[in-house]
Amino acid sequence: MATNGVSQEALEIAKKQGSLGYQIKKNRASYAMMAPYFILFFFFTVLPVLMSIVLSFTDFNMLEVPNFVGWRNYVKLFLEDNIFTIALKNTLIFAVITGPVSYMLCLLFAWIINEFKGVLRAFLTLIFYAPSICGNAYLVWNLILTGDRYGYLNGILLKLGIINEPILWMQTEKYVLPVLIVVQLWLSLGTGFLSFIAGLQTVDKSMYEAAALDGVKNRWQELWYVTLPAMKPQLMFGAVMQITQSFAVADISINLAGNPSVNYAGATVVTHLLDYGSTRFEMGYASAIATILFLLMVGTNKLVQKILGRVGE
Repeated sequence: MATNGVSQEALEIAKKQGSLGYQIKKNRASYAMMAPYFILFFFFTVLPVLMSIVLSFTDFNMLEVPNFVGWRNYVKLFLEDNIFTIALKNTLIFAVITGPVSYMLCLLFAWIINEFKGVLRAFLTLIFYAPSICGNAYLVWNLILTGDRYGYLNGILLKLGIINEPILWMQTEKYVLPVLIVVQLWLSLGTGFLSFIAGLQTVDKSMYEAAALDGVKNRWQELWYVTLPAMKPQLMFGAVMQITQSFAVADISINLAGNPSVNYAGATVVTHLLDYGSTRFEMGYASAIATILFLLMVGTNKLVQKILGRVGE
């Protein structure tokens, strides 16, 4: 009986210690230090997402009280809005092509640059990172893609005899999306690229020596079995950044192809969202578009997490 009493008392204590209230009380200093960030995160990230989801079920023009309409916005979005269908298709093409390709390019260039030392490595990092922070990037590409013979691309192709007359690159439907994809790839070496550079520099060098003793014979095996598993946090961060960039394409399309672009060839989910949210002020419908985009990003993020979880296996 005494033994049973002690066991029961131990179970009660373990149950109490495992409760959320006990953990909060025990780690109250940590929670107090996290509170400022958590409050900002809740009010500027979590709350807007929740409000957007709620507003997606309403008819709201920012002047009148929101009117609940149920699933009407989503029915209209998928069954009546042909432009959204085009924008969704373009966005998925962007994501499927630019997401994985830019991610691999970021990792490859970071891996190569990490082999250099000191000033040379810093200089190469700046060269590759500069396009993503260049304020005049779209001006440069507008000069390249100008539709007359004075555009750099047309001028080169005419001089080489590849074309006989200038091509209106951003006014011809079949060229708009491929050109936007190329520009997006050129701009894609951004924050994810820097995180890979930082992650590669934190890998313990002694791990390579241990791997060599275990039978790792070349640099590709080192990359797969040692380097990548050691920098999984950076890989995940880079994946999130690339997913966000590939699904949230808007500025490139607006600055190069205009909004709306010719036959909506450069339309994306975000440009469609901006049209309804910033121009028409149909905030309920815009919230429905934002919710669909949010679900796409979350679903893709979960898929990428599973794929990255198998790195090094």
